[in-house]
Amino acid sequence: MRTLDRIRIAASSDEVFRLAVGVERWPDFLRHYRWVRMLERRDDGGLVEMAAWRPFGLFKYPTWWISEMAADPRAGQIRYRHTDGVTRGMDVEWRIRGDRVGCEVTIVHEWPGPRWPLIGRIAANWVIGPVFIHGIASRTLAGVKQQAEAA
Repeated sequence: MRTLDRIRIAASSDEVFRLAVGVERWPDFLRHYRWVRMLERRDDGGLVEMAAWRPFGLFKYPTWWISEMAADPRAGQIRYRHTDGVTRGMDVEWRIRGDRVGCEVTIVHEWPGPRWPLIGRIAANWVIGPVFIHGIASRTLAGVKQQAEAA
């Protein structure tokens, strides 16, 4: 399963990176995030627990995961490796590329899917990836864009 979400932001890549790497502040401006907690802190990131809502009209489905986070500001990259939750084993990469008028932000999720007999790949490719992961990532990028452009 692979998803790709991309957005243009009329703000500096430094500002966008600051917002993207400041995951503990996400629930302050990303309404779909229930909480974000740093369980272990390192200079380049750490172990982070995240919980978000995936809205479906009037209903909201709760999601939760734990990831190893590593940030490289010079490269404009933030990487995650999901270590717990349904998406255990998923790799996520944020790429932030600046230019004269702002920046482009891309989030790529790659995952072999859950180890569920017979339906694991189908669930990953038809439901978890396009419905849940894309649904949350696209809202996250839209919220980061709104916050960065308002700054």
